[in-house]
Amino acid sequence: MLSFLPSTLLGVICIGLIVLNTLIWTVPVYALALTKFLIRFKWWQIRCARYLMATVNGWIGGTLLSLKLTQKITWDIKGLKGLTRKEWYFVNSNHQSWTDILVLLRTFGYKIPFPKFFLKKELFWIPIMGTAWWALDYPYMKRYSREYLEKYPEKRGKDLETTKKMCERYGHTPVSILNFIEGTRFTPEKHKRQESPYRHLLRPKAGGFAFALNAMDGKIKKMLDVTIVYPEGPVRFWNFLCGRISRIVVRVKEHVIPEEFLHGNYLDDEKFRERFQEWVRELWEEKDRFIERLIREYQESHLPKQAR
Repeated sequence: MLSFLPSTLLGVICIGLIVLNTLIWTVPVYALALTKFLIRFKWWQIRCARYLMATVNGWIGGTLLSLKLTQKITWDIKGLKGLTRKEWYFVNSNHQSWTDILVLLRTFGYKIPFPKFFLKKELFWIPIMGTAWWALDYPYMKRYSREYLEKYPEKRGKDLETTKKMCERYGHTPVSILNFIEGTRFTPEKHKRQESPYRHLLRPKAGGFAFALNAMDGKIKKMLDVTIVYPEGPVRFWNFLCGRISRIVVRVKEHVIPEEFLHGNYLDDEKFRERFQEWVRELWEEKDRFIERLIREYQESHLPKQAR
């Protein structure tokens, strides 16, 4: 445990360990990516996917070790009972900081399939990471705007069709699809600009959620709704790396996704879209009240005894 070091030095060491760990595991990922590209036989593609996930597990272990060596955090995590790596999940979380990514990694570890997320096609060209995401079967997708489809109607449905083909490989290996429904990190400025009706959340964007469920063609039937609370106040990623965060609260609630939402056409079916949006709004209202309750419980527990 290196938490006795000055906070700035601790942050430098922590991020250095994470970067080093990532670079180390990039070597086998790239080697396997090359064979995956050259050997197109289905049996090898399936086996290669398993080998790649083994490298991911190694990367997870190294990252978690980096956090354990440098952070002195009280983790208050509940709701993980019954989770399995043999199930397909949709993982949704509120989003406040880049810290959320490492919190989710610490929360789920090896308990569920390694989370993946839908990527814009342009991200393939990011050095190192773009190829690694491709090798790890992250689904690249090309989304068309409503305006574009009105101009080129023959493209309607092509984005979903292409993404579904990419997701067919998940029929052999369970996955978790990660999505931040808010679409961006929460800040007071964004909250005010949106005129969000929620106290602790931005307005949810249901379209990406519906698109992911449709693309998975009914394979994902369960959602893990994650609520992350930093009870000491807003957290910056650098402060997290520097060990300045003493407590993090995580609650995981499993939902069975209603059957009607597994295959609907969110873009073209207005009634389906309204029902789906209403369901998401109800989830978000519940999450907002839950966050308020968690914060209040923490504040009350830290009041001086005479003030309780």
